[in-house]
Amino acid sequence: MAEIAPVGGGTAPHPQPPGPDGTLRIRGGVGGINFQFEELLAGAAALDELVLQLQAVEREAEAVRTALFPYQASSYGSGSNAIIAVGESGRDIGRVREQLQRIGSDVRASHREYEFAESHLAIRLRTGMGLPVLSDGPNRLDLGARGATEGIVQDLPRILASMMGLPPVAANLVGAIVGPTDVGAVVRTIAAIPAFDFLKPRPITVSGGGTISKSVDLSAAGMLEELRHVSAGSEGEIAVVQVDKDGERAWVVLIPGTQLGNPPGGSNPWDEAGIADALGYNSKETSKAIRQALLEAGAVAGETVVAVGHSQGGIHAMNLSQDKAFLAEYNLKFVVTAGSPVGGITPQAGIGSLHLEHEHDVVPGADGKVNSDTKDRVTVTMTNPVDLAPGENLPIGPAHKLSGYEEGAKLVQLSSDPSLVASTAALGGLLGVGGMAKVSRFKLSRDAPQPAATPSRTKPAVPSDIRSGSGAR
Repeated sequence: MAEIAPVGGGTAPHPQPPGPDGTLRIRGGVGGINFQFEELLAGAAALDELVLQLQAVEREAEAVRTALFPYQASSYGSGSNAIIAVGESGRDIGRVREQLQRIGSDVRASHREYEFAESHLAIRLRTGMGLPVLSDGPNRLDLGARGATEGIVQDLPRILASMMGLPPVAANLVGAIVGPTDVGAVVRTIAAIPAFDFLKPRPITVSGGGTISKSVDLSAAGMLEELRHVSAGSEGEIAVVQVDKDGERAWVVLIPGTQLGNPPGGSNPWDEAGIADALGYNSKETSKAIRQALLEAGAVAGETVVAVGHSQGGIHAMNLSQDKAFLAEYNLKFVVTAGSPVGGITPQAGIGSLHLEHEHDVVPGADGKVNSDTKDRVTVTMTNPVDLAPGENLPIGPAHKLSGYEEGAKLVQLSSDPSLVASTAALGGLLGVGGMAKVSRFKLSRDAPQPAATPSRTKPAVPSDIRSGSGAR
C-alpha cells in the first residue's frame, strides 16, 4: 500500500495511484486506490474502537484520582504525588485519544474528497464537459485509440444530439439526461429489427474434438499462448484444460476471439453475431455451451474453473462471472481477458480477474465503460509502441493481436507491482505453474435459424343458415 503520513506528520493520509511499471499502467488490485481507501477506512474503524477504550480508561483514571482525595490528608506528600501522577496519566491518555481521533477524522476527510472528485468527474462526463480536447499543438493530449473509443461510445447521445444540429447547451443537456450509452440496449434494439434478427442468440450444439495430454504453461502468458493455438484451429472451437494440482482437479476454459463469418449469424458462434450475444444478451447461449463442454470433459459440480478469453472470448469469459446458472454448478475463481470490452460486467464477489488492454487497441473501449477498481480486479494497460506490418490495416490493427497480449502477460509475471504480484500469486495458487495436462477440444455450432411461421390459410366460416339453404331470399 502507498505510504501515509506518520502520526504527527501534520497531513491527512492520502492513497496514491500505483505508478507505471515500465510500459504497463496498472489499475485496481491490492495497490489500487479503492482498496487503499478500504484499508484506511477499516483502520479508521479500528481507531474508533481504540478511542472508545481509551475514553473508558480516562474515566477510570479520573475516578481513581477522585477516590484518592480523602487520603491526601493522611500523608500529604505521597498522597499529593499519587493524585498528580494519576492525573497526568489520565491527561496523557487523553492526548493519545485526541491524536487518534484526529487521524481517523483525516482519513474520512480524505475519503470524502476522493468520493467528491469521482462524483464531480462523473457529472462532467455526463454533461459532456469531461472529455479532453485533442489538438496538434505542443500540449496535445493523446488518449490512445482505446481511451478515445471509450469516450466516444460513452458520450454518444450528446455527440448525436450535436450532429442533429442542437446547440451545445441543449446537446449537453441531452447527454446528462440520457447518461452514458448502454451498448447492450443498443445491440438488442438493432437485433429487434427484422433485417438483423440473425444477431439474436440461438442454441449452440457441442461436439467433442478429441483429448490429448501435453505440457501446458499455466501462467497467464502460457494460457494465452495455448489460446492462440485454439484460435488457429477450426472455426468455433474452444479448449478445456484439466489440471491436477495437489491431488485436486481444476479446469481452464479457453475462448477465442471473433472469427469473421460470411455472412455473419451462421453456424460459428464466434462470428459477429457472437459479439451481439456477448454484449447484448450476457452470453446466454454461449454460457450453456461452455457448461456442456466442461461436463463432457469430465468436470463435476463444485470444481474450480478459470476462464480465459481474447476479444469477444473475453466478454464471454467475464459473463460467466455473473451467470447464476454457471456459478451454481462450477466454482469459477479467476478470469483472464485480453483486449476485451468488459467494463460493464460486475463479477460475483470473490472472483478474481486480470484484464490486459493496449492503449492503441479500440476494442477494450467499445462498451464505453471503465473496468472497476477493486481488490480482486486488476486492469493492465500496455503502452508499448506498435507498428503496422505490411498488409495490415486499421482500425483494430496490431495492438489487438493475441501475440502482443502474450508479451504483455509475460511482463505482468515479471512485475514487482503489488497488484500484479498478488494477481499472479492468486492464479498460481489455483493452477500451479504448469506441467502435464489434458487438453480437450470441442466444436461449437450455432443452430440454424428457425423458419418464420407462415400464417395458415383457412377457409372463411360459412354461416349455418347458408349451409342449410335456409337463408333469407
